[in-house]
Amino acid sequence: MVTIPLTRRGAELLKSELHRLKSVERHAVIQAISEARAQGDLSENAEYEAAKDKQGFIEGRIKEIESKLAAAQVIDPSGLDAGGKVVFGATVVLQDEANGTQVTYQIVGDDEADLKQGLISISSPIARALIGKEAGDVAEVQAPGGLRHWEIVEVRYV
Repeated sequence: MVTIPLTRRGAELLKSELHRLKSVERHAVIQAISEARAQGDLSENAEYEAAKDKQGFIEGRIKEIESKLAAAQVIDPSGLDAGGKVVFGATVVLQDEANGTQVTYQIVGDDEADLKQGLISISSPIARALIGKEAGDVAEVQAPGGLRHWEIVEVRYV
């Protein structure tokens, strides 16, 4: 069985979504199906079809989240001791060698990634280039705009 790496925060977000889907969304769609059935002829009932489609989506998402949580390897970044190396869960401060701008990213699981919040997926090109390196090293990243060089300024486990 393949394990899925998640930070503690990512696992909590998935659990929260699962709880919402099971306790709120599932009941709402069942109610919508019941109301649509009460309208009579189901063969040409758009509300019924829409509710059934939504129910299928919700049930599929519930199964997907349950599967991910069952296969999850939850990692607490604050408990890591990787000797200054970039690993899953690490927060990395990078400096672009071309223009000197600095960015800060945390390497997280695929489901947690959100570039606007500085969360990059472990499977992204930049994360793959950073894994195993430490402060002072330079990572080459093949970006859509061409090859970029990022110097690792700092590695934190928070």
